[in-house]
Amino acid sequence: MPHGTALIQNSLLDSLAAGPVICAEGYLFEFERRGYLQAGAYVPEVVLEHPDLVTQLHRELVHAGSDVVEAFTYYAHREKLRLIGKEHLLKEMNWQALAIAKEVARETGTLFAGDICNTNVFVGDDASRRTVRAMFEEQVGWAVEAGVDFVIGETFSWGEEALIALDVIKRAGMSAVITLAIHQRPETREGWSPAEACARLEAAGADVVGLNCIRGPRTMLPLLKSIRERVTGHVAALPVPYRTHDDAPSFQSLRDPAYPDAPGGRPFPTALDPFACTRYEIADFTRAAADLGVRYLGVCCGAGPHHIRSMAEALGRTPPASRYTADMSKHAFLGTNPNLKKENREYATEL
Repeated sequence: MPHGTALIQNSLLDSLAAGPVICAEGYLFEFERRGYLQAGAYVPEVVLEHPDLVTQLHRELVHAGSDVVEAFTYYAHREKLRLIGKEHLLKEMNWQALAIAKEVARETGTLFAGDICNTNVFVGDDASRRTVRAMFEEQVGWAVEAGVDFVIGETFSWGEEALIALDVIKRAGMSAVITLAIHQRPETREGWSPAEACARLEAAGADVVGLNCIRGPRTMLPLLKSIRERVTGHVAALPVPYRTHDDAPSFQSLRDPAYPDAPGGRPFPTALDPFACTRYEIADFTRAAADLGVRYLGVCCGAGPHHIRSMAEALGRTPPASRYTADMSKHAFLGTNPNLKKENREYATEL
């Protein structure tokens, strides 16, 4: 990537002008599944305890087709660290996450993004406004010092909190991708529709606006259509890879009648396996979102590299991981290759 300040700030927009940009997310769930991060607290301590694993995941996601290496600073903010009694690690955790992401982005020629997110502190009063602004300022400051190409502000269920995040990013002179998290009711916690909230963010200077997390492909798509019709700039879509539906539009609201004994009576967050989208569903979503004019695409909590590869391939790309895309013609029983044993192919109906 170019290293001049003006060029760096424009590189996201240049990339979007050239075609869709894929940004892989979902680090929290992936490291929780692997046993390096605790569900509930969801603090990314893994960046300090096992930095090599974070580096490797970044590389795997670029290998699968991600155009962006996003620093793993989601929930690496003062409030989350305070809750686990490790606020003293705040700066070190952010610096380490940024250094890891920068290394992979520069070695692969991808975009390097900083990240800030919902604070769980904002409640719409002056005191929380001041608190979250200060939290954003320190994290954005570290991201700028690290040389990020742009900053992502994500998973905001309060539109006003998203606007504060955007203001901090723009005051720092950076391009901004701002995405909202829409829960069961199709509105922000203030009651703004997603389209209205995104229009406000665009008017305030966001370079990309849209949605991430919370909703799966099926329940995110209708909201994306309304956003695309309302705003003129670039739109983002990063769903969770779970089969949300009209009766349970968020992944927190999903219920599993086949196993009602999950902790708290709900599959979220550690028993969502039965609801996982296949790579083919993610490909279908990608094509549908692209048809709407969505240019900034990704997959959020629950994503794996196979989802990102399917997203890239749905856009007509062949990332390095496409070398290993499934080819069932070679399968011993289900394949069609004439060199396969006829006896095994005939037995396929008995599998």
